[in-house]
Amino acid sequence: MAATRAAAGSAPVADRVARGAERLLRIAGDGRVAVALLAVTGAVNLAAALLPGGPSRLDAPGYAVLLGLVALSGVAAVAVRAPAAWREWRRPSAVHAGSGAVETRLSHMAPAEIARALAGAGYRVRVEEGRRRWAVHGVRRGWSRFAGVLSHLAILIIVLGVAIGAAFGSETTFSLLQGDQALLDTPRAGFSDAVRLEGLDASFGAGGRPERLDTTVTFLRDGAAVERSTLRVNEPGSFGGYLVHPWTYGPAVRLRVGTLGGSTLLDGAIPLDGERDGRPAGAADLPTAGVTLGLALVDADTNLLGVSVVGSSGVVDSTRLRPGQSARVGDLEVRLDGFDAWVTFLSRRDPGMSLLLLGGVGLCLSLAIGLWLPRRRVTVRPSDADLAIVLRGERFDRPTEELERVVQRLGAAR
Repeated sequence: MAATRAAAGSAPVADRVARGAERLLRIAGDGRVAVALLAVTGAVNLAAALLPGGPSRLDAPGYAVLLGLVALSGVAAVAVRAPAAWREWRRPSAVHAGSGAVETRLSHMAPAEIARALAGAGYRVRVEEGRRRWAVHGVRRGWSRFAGVLSHLAILIIVLGVAIGAAFGSETTFSLLQGDQALLDTPRAGFSDAVRLEGLDASFGAGGRPERLDTTVTFLRDGAAVERSTLRVNEPGSFGGYLVHPWTYGPAVRLRVGTLGGSTLLDGAIPLDGERDGRPAGAADLPTAGVTLGLALVDADTNLLGVSVVGSSGVVDSTRLRPGQSARVGDLEVRLDGFDAWVTFLSRRDPGMSLLLLGGVGLCLSLAIGLWLPRRRVTVRPSDADLAIVLRGERFDRPTEELERVVQRLGAAR
């Protein structure tokens, strides 16, 4: 008897736990909860995009918890809705009059005739018969109810893609002069994927608006050239799982700087990646001579470059040069060989991108199915001497034309 009492006493506790778990599952899968979580996630991402240093805050544990709640809501919504959608599709239930339903009446027909007519109209039919009452229930496109389930799965996949990208993705920026090369990611053992800048071909229209910005690069692996590509605006290059974007660009100058005795101090390109009085400017330190070379593009139309030698006490000397010219500046001999360009690249690797695309396609597909191929449910039952027909569509859908089509089918089946 003691064992019987223990078993009897444990049953209500188990039932309460089961009911509580089901209640929590329904709350987590409620559409309003999902909308609220998505709104909060969107606000957090917007703040991260607008505030200084915001993207780094998305690495905080709180954001991971928020994404986890969104994913949990999606899983709960699928768990709650999928069984009900399957039952309603395979075994049509009664449709009751009320808000969102359309109704009409028709002269009496036999249940078998009604079932055949509805089946011919594309409905899955179930005839419910009792001793005195009967009804014919039908559902058309019952499978489209799973589009709502698909939308929750799509959101779950998107969240998973975001989480994978945040955890395992990388983003690197670097600037290159023509002929320079750099790794596509942070240096690590066994990683050798790199890019080399071959040149920038640019043309500008009226007002200085760029008409063409073609960046030619060579992708390398293990020091050997693998692929040559031309990158354009909104047309990044792809190599080894990385997307490489030409981000910003600017002019550079090729200089040869030497001492009056003929020793070479500098022979190469200097990027004009700064700004002075609204003009591109740059600098090069010459520690051997104890000075800094200041450069500024004085006149872009005539390729006139301003050169200054700055020592510890200030500006020592200055001059202006055009391509091919050389001049003595202080105790230095400076020659301007010509102009070049520098390009800043953005190298990005996001292993969650494929999941983001898959989730986006799934979400669009589910919305398209829900809007253009909605589920329709109908019930035909006797009412006094006539037949009452009640037809209901999905939310935001008033299927008056569908009701007319069903009535025509039933009329033709007489």
